[in-house]
Amino acid sequence: MNQDELFMKEAIKLAKLAVDHGNEPFGAVLVKDGMIVYSNENQIYSATDPTFHAEAGLLRRFCEETHITDLHEYTLYSSCEPCFMCSGAMVWTNLGRLVFGASNRDLCNLLGEEGSSCCEIVFEHSHHKPDFIGGILRDESLSVLASYFPHHTKG
Repeated sequence: MNQDELFMKEAIKLAKLAVDHGNEPFGAVLVKDGMIVYSNENQIYSATDPTFHAEAGLLRRFCEETHITDLHEYTLYSSCEPCFMCSGAMVWTNLGRLVFGASNRDLCNLLGEEGSSCCEIVFEHSHHKPDFIGGILRDESLSVLASYFPHHTKG
């Protein structure tokens, strides 16, 4: 198992925990120099905050707690491709690299929607363009999403 798969497993584990805590199945892990420095799960319902996605919440709290706002040396692992809002937060924090499991199109397909590549669109039109790769442990991520969304609506 390579490093991307190892950290993606952690993000997927957090996505499952988010469901256990009454939230939607999304998890994120922030890594620097091969070590997890922060992690977060989706908390839109438990925090009563529709913007508390796994990624945006992670970035908000990490920056607040550490006073670090330039993340060019960090990699963020997300169980699913980040939405437009979270992708924008990655631009504003100068994130170095993004790795995700299922794509937004995969998620939207489960929801009967078309979807788009949120991070690609946001990064392409921004002053900062984090490196990114998708599809890491895609099937595992999709499994978590597929077990949740047939029984729940999004947002």
